[in-house]
Amino acid sequence: MPSRTDSTPRVAVLADSDTRWKWGAMTAYRLQSDIRLDGYLLRGRATPTVRQLDEVGARADSLREIRGVDFVRSLDRTRYDVLVLACVGGAVQAMLHGLAHAWSAAAPAAATGQHRPVVVTGYVGVVYEKLADGLLLRHGADVVLANSRHDADRFREVYRGVGADDHSVVECALPFLGGARYAGENSPYTVVFAAQPSVPESRADRGYLLRRAVEHARTHPGREVLIKLRSKPGEHTTHIEELPYQKLAAKVPGGLPANCRLVYGNMGEVLDRTDLLVTVSSTAALESLHRGIPTAVLTDLGVREALGNHHFLGSGCLASWDELDAGHRPEPDPQWLARQGVAADGDYGQAFDAARARVTVLREAGALPPLAPYYTPRTAPGYLPGILARHGLDPHGGPLAGYDEAPGETRGLRRVARETVREAARGAYRHGVQRVAPAIRRWGQL
Repeated sequence: MPSRTDSTPRVAVLADSDTRWKWGAMTAYRLQSDIRLDGYLLRGRATPTVRQLDEVGARADSLREIRGVDFVRSLDRTRYDVLVLACVGGAVQAMLHGLAHAWSAAAPAAATGQHRPVVVTGYVGVVYEKLADGLLLRHGADVVLANSRHDADRFREVYRGVGADDHSVVECALPFLGGARYAGENSPYTVVFAAQPSVPESRADRGYLLRRAVEHARTHPGREVLIKLRSKPGEHTTHIEELPYQKLAAKVPGGLPANCRLVYGNMGEVLDRTDLLVTVSSTAALESLHRGIPTAVLTDLGVREALGNHHFLGSGCLASWDELDAGHRPEPDPQWLARQGVAADGDYGQAFDAARARVTVLREAGALPPLAPYYTPRTAPGYLPGILARHGLDPHGGPLAGYDEAPGETRGLRRVARETVREAARGAYRHGVQRVAPAIRRWGQL
């Protein structure tokens, strides 16, 4: 990924949650390890906390929180070689339109070419819902990364289906796969249940999964059962968690047994001591399979699109807690693994070759054409304006009135006060999401 100069290539990553920051930063380093990385955290409900950033472990040379409208307004198109948009689809679409507007205004004569960064985007994990919606919101980036051959085929089919250019789709793999291969049973034998913030949703289903993990620990007192959690109460990640397992665990009759506990931390470090990974549909399953760790995708609540475990059809990993209690250890299908970008055979080192090559070609091309998303005020007049407005942009990507000036950063005291107010507002929002909204829904069902 050569730079326009002899200096170290500069990469910017814009992310809107802890997991997307992890994906974006690690993707940047997979494209080239020797870079200057500036991180931008999109201000919103899921802006990661310091603890979450420490847990992810992805390093950056600089890191700051920013509003989307300020990001597109202030990003110098000549400053970076690559820009990675590691955000939800709507945010990616807004940034594409906002940057296209800002960069065109900065160089109005460059109608056919601009000296600007290569814009890269993609998905943080398994794509099991809103395939067309999410993909079309990402269209317009120079490179849309697909984490497997399976995804690359589906992505191109969607783009061709609407008559959009599909040359941006590049097959690679999840950037955070890695770690030591599973070398055999640990002492004690360790079972890890990888919990998810929003799957399943209901209290009954989440309580059921927790109860079965606890029962597994009681049935096998010689084993250690770890319930791996993504966030602490009050924190948000990519998905909203209305019923944290911490609160459900506090109500387990008799409490958790001595060999069953809640854990946080980097997933890679947890996998270092895992003998059996159990989940509904977490991306952690792919990390586990990549290492050769026995991995079970639960069927207890059905195999359903709403759960995402339908993605693992044909994997050989589908199993129930009853089967696991009886000692079953799933054996994955090698062909399924290969098609899903899980390079368990050792080919992972080459997984990003095509993406590196594509970025190199684009950088060496010099001037790049202006960003041109599929959605425009003409193709999606009833959809696009709302998406852009949520990020302070008008239907053409320009700043809405009242959003064009960023707050000043002149006085430290004012900055501290502003952060205090912001944290209070976030706390109020999270309380509404986790306590008030579920209560209202329950009342509506009476």
